[in-house]
Amino acid sequence: MRNKSVATLAGVTALALYSSMAVGSKYNFQEPQSIIAQDIYDQHIALLWICLAIFVVVFGVMFYSILKHRKSVGYKAANFHHSTTVEVIWTVIPCIILIVMALPATKTVIAMKDTSSPDMTIKATGYQWMWGYDYLQGEGEGISFYSKLSTPRAQLDGKEPRGEHYLLEVDNHVVVPVGKKVRVILTANDVIHAWWVPALGIKQDAIPGFIRDTWFTADTPGIYRGQCAELCGKDHGYMPIVVEVLDEDAYSEWAAEKLASMKEPVNLAAVAADADTAKAAEKDSENN
Repeated sequence: MRNKSVATLAGVTALALYSSMAVGSKYNFQEPQSIIAQDIYDQHIALLWICLAIFVVVFGVMFYSILKHRKSVGYKAANFHHSTTVEVIWTVIPCIILIVMALPATKTVIAMKDTSSPDMTIKATGYQWMWGYDYLQGEGEGISFYSKLSTPRAQLDGKEPRGEHYLLEVDNHVVVPVGKKVRVILTANDVIHAWWVPALGIKQDAIPGFIRDTWFTADTPGIYRGQCAELCGKDHGYMPIVVEVLDEDAYSEWAAEKLASMKEPVNLAAVAADADTAKAAEKDSENN
């Protein structure tokens, strides 16, 4: 009896340790920063525990049966065809488990699709290979810009050490205020892309010729990174997403500065020079 108690305690301790390591692991979900992301995370963890319980029960019964009823200890194989009771049990129990799992998941999916009454609306357009953003409604209405990868070319070519946010940094962040419901309208200019920011619980395909929408409300100021999650061509891995969440006052200042800068005349010569430099760098990379 004592040995069984020790074994049980050791097993429980190992499971608890494993669980705590998994929650803090880089291989787990990012820390949720919105209501939807928190719901997804909680359901993910709950379903993993359900799967673990099923694994332990099923394989526990199987191994117990194999060890305790083996021929070498004198047991003889039973001669029977089926058991109606057992068949009912192993049909009903999985159905109940699936219903228990489906109810909260359905509630979350419905909430994810409720884009009504947003505080602001942003249109995100996928291009090969960058994102374009237009602030359509709310504070900052009229802001428009492109967001491109800003990882230095030398890092991409392996000539410099990779930075902390390698392939996850852009020249223009999507800036939003904390605590506001942000509706994101998605489309694409060429092929299918996908707008994915894990910490905010948001992932939606951007399809040419179609308008899709989703939403998020960020709980905490900070910078949250994502990527295009749909294979869209040779530079698919080079179109990250960066959402910067500011408090309301800081966001108002950013929106005012952005709108003011958009009214300034564009230096076409500088734009052309930048384009020529980019093309030359790309040709040089292809030649190497």
